[in-house]
Amino acid sequence: MTAPVDPPATPDEHEPSRAPASSVPLPFLSTGSARRRGRPGRPLGPITPDCGSAHRAWLEPLRETYLASGLTMSQLGSRLPLSKSKVSELMSGRMYPRWEILYPLALVLGMPYAPLYRLWAQAALETQNRSQAWVKGSAAGVTVTVSAPAPVEHRAFRKLTEDQYHRYANIFLPDDRGELAVTDTFDQLWLSWPRALSSPDVRRFAWRILRATVMSRTPHLDGRPEFSDAAFDTVAMRALTDGDAIMKQLTETHALFKTMGRLPDTQLDVMVLSRVCGMPPEVVCEILGVPLATVRSDERHATRFLDLALCPPSDNEGNPT
Repeated sequence: MTAPVDPPATPDEHEPSRAPASSVPLPFLSTGSARRRGRPGRPLGPITPDCGSAHRAWLEPLRETYLASGLTMSQLGSRLPLSKSKVSELMSGRMYPRWEILYPLALVLGMPYAPLYRLWAQAALETQNRSQAWVKGSAAGVTVTVSAPAPVEHRAFRKLTEDQYHRYANIFLPDDRGELAVTDTFDQLWLSWPRALSSPDVRRFAWRILRATVMSRTPHLDGRPEFSDAAFDTVAMRALTDGDAIMKQLTETHALFKTMGRLPDTQLDVMVLSRVCGMPPEVVCEILGVPLATVRSDERHATRFLDLALCPPSDNEGNPT
């Protein structure tokens, strides 16, 4: 019998699949035209398709805050040293603004500027090929307090979840990349904190930000995340000392992780958190913000697929010889 095809999503899946790499949209709003009911003026145009994930990390919550403000593009432009057309370019991602332009926009919209500045500066360096001199020069004359405290509730939520977020991110992004992804996640969550509080579940809202951030930076193969290198650093590997046993364990774990990458998103998250990170189901459901029954169902479906893919029954199994 051949290995099974990629597993279908389970009926109780609670999150749609995401596109790989930099095309991953963050979970704030649609990239299509957006308009609030009863809002005057033209609707907000879509984000340009070539806008990278690091740029979207601050642009999407900025757009959502603008839509919630009730201001028109003309009203917004009249309060800024920027024409209406330039504001439109900024909102669509066609223009990467200097901080001296973005900062007054954040003030008008009432956005916290400390996380906005960190995400803006990082995207400028990583995806816009800007230099450190450009970043510093574009903030000339504008006081930036990057150590401003987040809301009390946000800080409490971060304290409860940060360790688990790091453990998940480090599976896909070893070294400093996983730590940076988690830091960026909490900055994005801060920018959208009012919306997170009004969502059905803050935990689920935050997890989707973390997952989108991690996946946008994870290498992908055929549209699925590639994290088999994590096989070199597992609890089972660290417990071995015999060379032959190490090679056998490495081969098995490498094959397991490659096959896990074919799982639907929610099943993959459950398996990484429970089987790779070693978290009990009760903790996994708290981190994901889903019922315990959903976690157990995802784990059951994923285990069945992995068993069939890695240890398929022989063609004559069950047939008398």
